[in-house]
Amino acid sequence: MGFFVKNLSFGYGENIILHNITLRANAGRFTVLLGKNGSGKSTLIKIMAGLLPCKAGYIEVLGRDIGKLTSTERAGLIGYLSQFHTPIFPFLVEEVVLTGRASYVFTVPGRKDLEKTDEAMDKVGITHLRKRPYTELSGGERQLVMVARVLAQEPEVILLDEPLSHLDFSNQARLLALIKDLVVKGLTVVAVLHDPNTAFFYGDDFLFMKDGFIIEPQKSKDPWDASTLTEVYDTRIETVPFRGRSLVMPI
Repeated sequence: MGFFVKNLSFGYGENIILHNITLRANAGRFTVLLGKNGSGKSTLIKIMAGLLPCKAGYIEVLGRDIGKLTSTERAGLIGYLSQFHTPIFPFLVEEVVLTGRASYVFTVPGRKDLEKTDEAMDKVGITHLRKRPYTELSGGERQLVMVARVLAQEPEVILLDEPLSHLDFSNQARLLALIKDLVVKGLTVVAVLHDPNTAFFYGDDFLFMKDGFIIEPQKSKDPWDASTLTEVYDTRIETVPFRGRSLVMPI
């Protein structure tokens, strides 16, 4: 059991952004959200993370009503990586990653907190940056630090909003391989991705959004069916078979 969203609607005043969203993201699966800019993907992820209120509808995480969780309980279940993170203070990288342990620390960080911080930095490949001020890092390096922070949190569900932004090709591959390893271990991972080719090569399940609505592919069609993608992106799409899936190209 992973994430379940039912009949979710959201907006600001009369401006409705999400319309009657229902979806399920299963444990041990990498679920990818795809769609044009402004389709509502980031807003949906924020609501699922508990950062925006669920005004209409129901959200369940690992069988628990997200609206009834305390902030500490939610932090122990859900790890969230935002699309943007603006550094304010020049904390060291290891200090930033350690903040992912906040829900476990009552006074001062213990040995386990420090070990989990080291382990997370090692998994992401940023141990060499540990003594660098976060504010002095490149955009890609900062992104990796925030991924490590999420891992240090030890959540059971991970929500990622465009986690590949700012990353070079090798670090994209490293992060995607890490995500696959996490889902093999039973975690629930939901990510917003821009590139359909990356999504179809690494993802397990796919959800499409357009104008605040979920578009579900017909059960008789593959997720990478050209007609579905043409509808989602308002762009003519051609697909080429590749390793049992397809490469996607606009035409």
